[in-house]
Amino acid sequence: MEMYFIAQVLPPALNEKILAFKQFMLERFECRVGLKSPAHITFIAPFWEDIGKEDSLIADLDHISRPHFPFYINTINFGAFKPRTIFVDVMANDKLNELKSSIESQLLNSKKYSIKSEGRPFKPHITIATRDLYKKNFSEAWSYFENKQFNEQWMADSVSILRHNKKNWDVIHTSQFAISLEQIIQNH
Repeated sequence: MEMYFIAQVLPPALNEKILAFKQFMLERFECRVGLKSPAHITFIAPFWEDIGKEDSLIADLDHISRPHFPFYINTINFGAFKPRTIFVDVMANDKLNELKSSIESQLLNSKKYSIKSEGRPFKPHITIATRDLYKKNFSEAWSYFENKQFNEQWMADSVSILRHNKKNWDVIHTSQFAISLEQIIQNH
């Protein structure tokens, strides 16, 4: 059994900017969990699955992703799930909600995978620090981020599957949308 999750992985340049915040949390509060994955917005939370189903999962995600068109995602500073998580906040976005809903419903309805429905409402965010941000450090860490500005935009044109390698999360496959960013640029 392997552990997987499905997410919108941010472009490398934006990942580097967010990595600086994660590095700050490591140096100041010894938070390491955020450094174990690239900057991302989670669509399907981590789940255990037989590695023999990986090819099927890839094919299904390709099928789900194909009908979608690229869209912009915007960050809007920082947020928190008190008292353990600090994140880059993401502006409400109907396209992002539709994509999450499409992925979740199709994978859950297929009943092929051990994916469980999320009990919480979808709150898109990009985690900086989580499980190892201890309550005693939360106030100090949050005071650093709560009034900090961070407004970025990128074009979402794919969805990725990440697999845990016993230490970190690796992107093992990226499913492109119907039209890529390159095609949009060529047509304008």
